[in-house]
Amino acid sequence: MPDSEDLITSEECCSYYNIELSFLQSLNEYGLIEMRSVEEKQYLPNTQLSELEKFIRLHYELGINMEGIDAIAHLLLKMKAMQEEVAELRNLLQIGGHFDREVK
Repeated sequence: MPDSEDLITSEECCSYYNIELSFLQSLNEYGLIEMRSVEEKQYLPNTQLSELEKFIRLHYELGINMEGIDAIAHLLLKMKAMQEEVAELRNLLQIGGHFDREVK
């Protein structure tokens, strides 16, 4: 049996957020969330709830389809990676003494 602190059943999740099970399944099929099967039940890790809430807003409040959500998620990941790379490059420049001013 899964640890109740770590996983939520797909049914509980759908009930709590008032969403369709097919929406959760589609997110899983697109690789946007990771559902786990335990004893023939589907579970969602609690660590993914903030991502799920973001996808719920995109779909139900803004009317964005699954392909659009997938594209947005991909672009957000790329943007985060680029921000991390910029921060790393700034640190390297500061260490080398070549970056005197603060950039916002």
